[in-house]
Amino acid sequence: MRADGPPIQRELTGVASPEFGFRSLSVFSLYARNVPDASSPPLRTPPPIPKDDEPLLRLASRVNPNHPPGSTRKVAFMYITTTPLPFAPLWEMFFNGSSSKDLYNVYIHADPTRDYDPVFSGVFANRVIHSKRSERYTPTLAAAARRLLAHALLDDPQNYMFALFSPSCVPIRSFDFTYKTLVSSRKSFIEILKDEPWQFERWAARGDDAMLPEVKLEDFRIGSQFWALTRRHARMVARDRRMWEKFNKTCVREDTCYPEENYFPTLVNMRDPRGCVPATLTHVDWTVNDGGHPRMYEAEEVVPQLIVRLRKTRPRYGEDGINGSDWSVSKRSDPFLFARKFSPEALEPLLGMAKGVLFNDSACGA
Repeated sequence: MRADGPPIQRELTGVASPEFGFRSLSVFSLYARNVPDASSPPLRTPPPIPKDDEPLLRLASRVNPNHPPGSTRKVAFMYITTTPLPFAPLWEMFFNGSSSKDLYNVYIHADPTRDYDPVFSGVFANRVIHSKRSERYTPTLAAAARRLLAHALLDDPQNYMFALFSPSCVPIRSFDFTYKTLVSSRKSFIEILKDEPWQFERWAARGDDAMLPEVKLEDFRIGSQFWALTRRHARMVARDRRMWEKFNKTCVREDTCYPEENYFPTLVNMRDPRGCVPATLTHVDWTVNDGGHPRMYEAEEVVPQLIVRLRKTRPRYGEDGINGSDWSVSKRSDPFLFARKFSPEALEPLLGMAKGVLFNDSACGA
């Protein structure tokens, strides 16, 4: 819907619990039904979730960075979109393959200035957070990801891993395989590349000295926009102010302005480089570069052999020094769990092979 019209859907703003988790109003009302007896302390009404970024992130920065001992580890699936999700039926099948709905949470950042027809339904219904406009070549995409992280941190203390997706991303493994891969890791999966082409131009996109003194050129990193962060790193993003102030500046050169690909790898690498696997688990083909966009898979290309090939590809690892040469990653071969970019017309062939290939982890020996 338009910004001046009715809301896209009921925003998932909820209320913050005393331990800074929040639930939708419908869930909170379940607690209110239990009327305390005279001996019970009075119920304290939790504060509402802030809609402005600064108080939202400040509240999220105070959550416990550790997962509650003995509780279920959950994966937060976070989507940034300016359109209806073209692969929602495929994702619905993916989530239906889970043994329990208590293993994951879904969050959507939906640009309020855009139309969403059809509206989000199924597992995506009522999962839209308070969102703001997002545009390429600006810090708004990175700001949207920070907003998603803050909401997910506040929503559920059991959220252990936080994975980010675009509308063109699809799963290429079963839910069970994906879930086990993510929650069994003690490290984030985020591509961190050093000395990439156009590194200086990206660093200087806001002005030659705009990033100093917080981010020197030798500290600047490039990586995929799509990552999976641990709870500890998600809170680290929420707590950050000094580096975000630099990356949140308006660029003077639009063609080299990609904060969403620079802010997160730079922050994690500067604060906790050994706390991550320096690779993304979302496959993308950059052998084709169409105006800053990677290869788009059209419907006629989507065959079982493509999925098998994507699964068998080894991620690109980056570390200090020569990318991928560090001993801690030279022997790794983490599985790709997701892939992009797929044309919306690829939905039908993907659905046709969902059970036999996409969500069959042994299909064709992949």
